[in-house]
Amino acid sequence: MSEGEDDERTGGRGVVDALAAFRPRPADVHFDRRELSAILSVYGRKVAEGEWRDYALDFDPEEAVFSIFRRSSEQPLYRIVKKPALARRQGAYAVLATGGYILRRGHDLRQVLLALDRGLRLVKA
Repeated sequence: MSEGEDDERTGGRGVVDALAAFRPRPADVHFDRRELSAILSVYGRKVAEGEWRDYALDFDPEEAVFSIFRRSSEQPLYRIVKKPALARRQGAYAVLATGGYILRRGHDLRQVLLALDRGLRLVKA
């Protein structure tokens, strides 16, 4: 096989470039069953109270996002983000508000979800 034949088959690209097109892409980050159960528990309570009505799940190689909507035509009220790359630093989980404000970040998802599940509290004067 001569160099001219190689260029002809790969369209002028080298063999390395041709093989790069067939590399598997990295796996997407997902919520596991335990994490999804904790998220849906909070979500179900808020739906029953009439506060939230819709959600969306987004997955890519760096993060998984659970978005919560009051109406499906609006921007998400909250986003629950799982970023394993931040697991050793700030924690893999974060709850973000509409403007991108971080409400809570941490290593334990149940503790992070407490930012969404605030109830009424008795305040003594």
